[in-house]
Amino acid sequence: GLLSILRKLKSAPDQEVRILLLGLDNGGKTTLLKQLASEDISHITPTQGFNIKSVQSQGFKLNVWDIGGQRKIRPYWRNYFENTDVLIYVIDSADRKRFEETGQELAELLDEEKLSGVPVLIFANKQDLLTAAPASEIAEGLNLHTIRDRMWQIQSCSALTGEGVQFCKVKKAKKS
Repeated sequence: GLLSILRKLKSAPDQEVRILLLGLDNGGKTTLLKQLASEDISHITPTQGFNIKSVQSQGFKLNVWDIGGQRKIRPYWRNYFENTDVLIYVIDSADRKRFEETGQELAELLDEEKLSGVPVLIFANKQDLLTAAPASEIAEGLNLHTIRDRMWQIQSCSALTGEGVQFCKVKKAKKS
């Protein structure tokens, strides 16, 4: 998961890591971010601009930039590419009508010069829905096996339930 990518990327885990969180609108990016930060996910509205959260996880300080995914916002994604350590791309696994669109957006991101070589973690989100395509089917459909110029991984998850996201979840200290 993300932590294995980070360990390969950064030799000193106390370093800050800049993560860019992208994907189409309604994919679950903000829910995922709030789940990572152990925040309430009951009232989430579409992201109009961006959210930034710093999350401590296993010695890493993750600065996560969650950028809105509406079509009119996507051209501005490139303003955030500079100094990105990891790209997290979130896909709504249940929205099969948009697989082609999400695949085109991901392909364009992978072609971006400023993101060249940046590891990619793809979250096949909304696995809690009966209509969700499995991560293996999404990987096949997006031709992920052809990616040769960077580390990449696809991970099934549900930002709503937290399943598949907990690899990076902040552990809260128990009060004694």
